Amino acid sequence: MSASASRTSPADLPSRRTVLAGTGAGVLAATVLPSAVARAADGPPLGEYDVVVVGSGASGMTAALTAAGRGLSVLVVEKAPTFGGSAARSGAGIWLPNNSVILGAGVPDTPQKAATYLSAVVGPDVPADRQAAFLANGPRMLDFVMANSPLRFRFMDGYSDYYPNLPGGLPGGRSIEPDQIDGNVLGAELAHLNPAYMPVPAGMVVFSQDYKWLNLAAVSAKGLAVSTECLARGTRAALRGEKPLTMGQALAAGLRAGLLRAGVPVWLNSPLVDLVREGPDGAVTGVVVEKEGVRGVVRARKGVVVGSGGFEHNAQMRAQYQQQPIGTEWSVGAKENTGDGILAGQRAGAALALMEDAWWGPSIPLPGEPYFCLAERTLPGGLIVNRAGTRFVNEAAPYSDVVHVMYEKDRTGAGSHIPAWLIVDQNYRNRYLFKDILPTLPFPDSWYEAGAAKKAWTWDALAGQIGVPAAALRATLNRFNAQAWNGTDPDQHRGDTAYDHYYTDPAVQPNSCLAPLWLPPFYAFKIVPGDLGTKGGIVTDARARALRPDGSVIRGLWAAGNASAAVMGHSYAGAGSTIGPAMTFGYVAANDIADA
Repeated sequence: MSASASRTSPADLPSRRTVLAGTGAGVLAATVLPSAVARAADGPPLGEYDVVVVGSGASGMTAALTAAGRGLSVLVVEKAPTFGGSAARSGAGIWLPNNSVILGAGVPDTPQKAATYLSAVVGPDVPADRQAAFLANGPRMLDFVMANSPLRFRFMDGYSDYYPNLPGGLPGGRSIEPDQIDGNVLGAELAHLNPAYMPVPAGMVVFSQDYKWLNLAAVSAKGLAVSTECLARGTRAALRGEKPLTMGQALAAGLRAGLLRAGVPVWLNSPLVDLVREGPDGAVTGVVVEKEGVRGVVRARKGVVVGSGGFEHNAQMRAQYQQQPIGTEWSVGAKENTGDGILAGQRAGAALALMEDAWWGPSIPLPGEPYFCLAERTLPGGLIVNRAGTRFVNEAAPYSDVVHVMYEKDRTGAGSHIPAWLIVDQNYRNRYLFKDILPTLPFPDSWYEAGAAKKAWTWDALAGQIGVPAAALRATLNRFNAQAWNGTDPDQHRGDTAYDHYYTDPAVQPNSCLAPLWLPPFYAFKIVPGDLGTKGGIVTDARARALRPDGSVIRGLWAAGNASAAVMGHSYAGAGSTIGPAMTFGYVAANDIADA
């Protein structure tokens, strides 16, 4: 199965219409609206601004920065005691076709290529005008952010679009990431930055693109050189007295620095309670928040932008909308993301879509926090098997696709593909970084105690530990090894696209994705459907305005980021397909408010 072939067809998933809030939700909203509005109006006034933005992630802070740049007074309210949301925790890849950074780097992108590719990836699930709005406004957004914050960006050279074989796809990629930033620009506010999901090793400055080579530092001259440069960057920053930030830490810090410069207040520990709705059409005119233990109303003269993230940590919503098995503990999204903004929008009459989907990725349920697998399942010398002990997916395919396949095949028999198991051998362990465990070093005992990892000296013994038929696993491994020696994978087509080869070992030939498993002991890692966050939420139009099930606009309400139904539909165009659109539609929303 090639990466493109493994894309789950929208026809195989519940359609957009099946997850709209629908007429029933509209009737419910009409029934509860008068009392809800009355409750929302209760409480002391906490202030009045032109725009109130809910959430301080990438979409929210971009919206606030844009509104301030248009001369509007803005307030950001944030549920967490920190700012940055899931964006601050992330690698901060940003997928934005035709932006000035990639064009300056010589990327051969054009508006027509980008439109053709996005349409091929997304399909008919997302209206063409929303796709066009993203593509047209993304480059403008990036230039605005660079002009109004200390943020600068780097092209992630070689990080392929996820479906480079589709029309308009670029094998060299379109993704960018933040350049290094000095955390001192935030002063005391730096202490309120949401921590990274995986902290950079002490004394090093690491960009997202560096991890490809850090994984190979033990076996690759370039990997060693990149590792040395990461350390040198850290040393230079320390000598200058800087607090170097990269990836999501840089993105969130840079946006927050822009807000500080613009005089935009950010209220932390101030969760959204509800939207204020007034008038016969239930127009949104403000928010009810809790600030320092006091529940009160903040008025919004021109509009409210909901950028509060998804519902990945709301077990009830996940059970209601998503396929089992599902777990809030498998998500690496910010823990405060419990769907508050989505639910408030629904109470205001908004339609919802894509609620069954998420920004999926095969993950290992390690104790304390799941680990989102990128390179580990792609590097040569590993494969993923189901409960029957057989392969079922191209392990190097885009991470969202792998989970879509897990769920699709698990429907035929509960537990048949969830959990699955990633199997590697000691040769693999001797060569490659695994999470943050250096090659040859043992895995923590806690991984084994939690059942997330298994170890055995024979294939049969490993089969017994993970509960799969030994004969089937032997047959799978023998077949896989024979194909790996030849560098071919007729079963799953691993290595057929440029994306498949991104997180691999160029020294392994003839196929850098494939190597046999032969050296004991052997290891198995439990694989579950983790995610970076959910991707369903408030349905919006090309101007980021919230829509009712009948398509009418909810006056005064805009939404962006994971609180809105993703412009990527059920798919994932490239690295940064979450943050790129989130920032873009935050920008679109603020400009639409200012233009009114």
